[in-house]
Amino acid sequence: MKYINELHEGQYIQGVYLCKQKTSAVTKNGKDYDNVILGDKTGTLDAKIWEPNSAGIGEFEPLDYIYVSGTVSIFNNQLQASLKQVRKASEGEYIPADYVPVTEKNTTVMYQQLCAYINSIKNPYLKALLESFYIKDEAFIKSFKEHSAAKSIHHGFVGGLLEHTLSVANHCEYFSRCYPLLNRDLLITTALLHDIGKTVELSLFPRNDYTDDGQLLGHIMIGSEMVHDHCRAIEGFPAVLESEIKHCILAHHGEYEYGSPKKPAIMEAVALNMADNIDAKLETLTEVFKNNGTQEQWIGYNKLFESNLRKTD
Repeated sequence: MKYINELHEGQYIQGVYLCKQKTSAVTKNGKDYDNVILGDKTGTLDAKIWEPNSAGIGEFEPLDYIYVSGTVSIFNNQLQASLKQVRKASEGEYIPADYVPVTEKNTTVMYQQLCAYINSIKNPYLKALLESFYIKDEAFIKSFKEHSAAKSIHHGFVGGLLEHTLSVANHCEYFSRCYPLLNRDLLITTALLHDIGKTVELSLFPRNDYTDDGQLLGHIMIGSEMVHDHCRAIEGFPAVLESEIKHCILAHHGEYEYGSPKKPAIMEAVALNMADNIDAKLETLTEVFKNNGTQEQWIGYNKLFESNLRKTD
């Protein structure tokens, strides 16, 4: 088996992969086919089963480990596999750890850096709030370390939520040094809390999909409610300070069309939105270029950036 990031156009694909998604569709000519998303720890690959009723195609479901064979081509500037044979894999044919994407960074070191930010907070209420999540709540800590930051767009891997949160905090630390009017304690606190709702919005790997609350409420609303509950448990927590924290969380996507219930109204919310946007977009580009299946510098049009993207030397 070759990992997905090792595949290239014209190559023969053979081995066991995780079926992350399976849907049936019909061509313009009325012919049935299956869309399948294959996954391993290095990424995902779009695949098609053009003859789903042929003798070489066995029964399988999403989240099954499947043995596949076929060929790899390029479609719309992305790698795509055409599968000729598929069957459900047996235990012993695969190692589950090979199929879960994991951060390339050291989780222990990142968490220590996050805790260092907490220790640097001078406001006792903000520090107590952060400690109630990241120091005292063992179930939350475990979930936070194992969660991704997104289903697919950016940081969609184990440890991705921690990596993204720390990166946003690093950007906010820089902003606070450049612009003294920013309340550094408030900004760092909201950076560390802005995406905590994703521990409820998304399920853990290998599913890494939206939960019922994720679909109905979304991580922004969920995170705001989590902060409210923890603030209520801290005696004397200032109501205005709680509202400022929740406002930053509610506004951190910046625009209504991007899912924010509120637009930024305080300087810290503006800075948090920018820090979140910087990390999300640059990590997205990093993953786009890393997963590009061609050797060309120009890799084609990208819907998210609404631009034809080029990778520099």
